[in-house]
Amino acid sequence: MSRFESLSLETECAATLTLDAAFNVHRILGPGLVKSVYEVCLSYELKRRGANVQNQVVIPIVYDGIRLEGGLRLDMLVDDQLVVKIKAAEAITPLHEAQLLTTLRLSRKRQGFLINFNVPLLRDGIRKIMA
Repeated sequence: MSRFESLSLETECAATLTLDAAFNVHRILGPGLVKSVYEVCLSYELKRRGANVQNQVVIPIVYDGIRLEGGLRLDMLVDDQLVVKIKAAEAITPLHEAQLLTTLRLSRKRQGFLINFNVPLLRDGIRKIMA
């Protein structure tokens, strides 16, 4: 599948559900809390909406032909389709975006969201990354 082919319906649904849930969490909690609080609340909100959510998913790394465990953790995997990286930082940096892009490639997922909850308007803290 090429990078320019459209995403599956399942991925699009997971993305819409995730954004809606993230906006709800931010509306209720606002900025200024630590990452783990947002992760727990977003996970709860997604599960409440019927999503299959896995937190802190360990992705093995194949390096030099050898499978190495524990090298990479996904903050959140929604419906086995969408990688979500959660931040509570002053700003999203190009490094954060590069980390998510590499994570997508290594996990063989096509789409991810980098969501920084530490912003006054959540739309300013969301980056959609495609691999």
